[in-house]
Amino acid sequence: MRIELRVCKHCLEGDHGASQQKSELLQDMVACAERIEEYKDVLDLDAVHIRRVRDDEPGKPEALPVVAATIQNDQIVLNDTQLVAEGQDGNMLLYANLDDILTVLAGNLDEINKAVHEDVTVELSEPGAKIISNADLGANVER
Repeated sequence: MRIELRVCKHCLEGDHGASQQKSELLQDMVACAERIEEYKDVLDLDAVHIRRVRDDEPGKPEALPVVAATIQNDQIVLNDTQLVAEGQDGNMLLYANLDDILTVLAGNLDEINKAVHEDVTVELSEPGAKIISNADLGANVER
């Protein structure tokens, strides 16, 4: 099993005119994915890929060959923020909604937390903590 998180590098860094909230959510996602990568063996994951996508390579996958797209102004636009999970059966799950991505990543951290003795939660931004607290995964809402 493998997962790949792709985020817009520019939005992650607060460029592109991205809202503060979106930048914080992207930072939360990367922090969660990095922690999952540290403990990937606990979840029996073969690999965790974190890709920071630049303008000249929108949506381009690193390892899992799936790309989400939307239609904007009658044009196909590749999503630069998405989470792809490959199951043991080879099926691919694609999450393109920011709330869904963060919830899935936090859910993985919650599963790791149940299996190890140390605390593996990450500090989330206020908007990220609110999303996760609504999902009832036991995330740390204190910043």
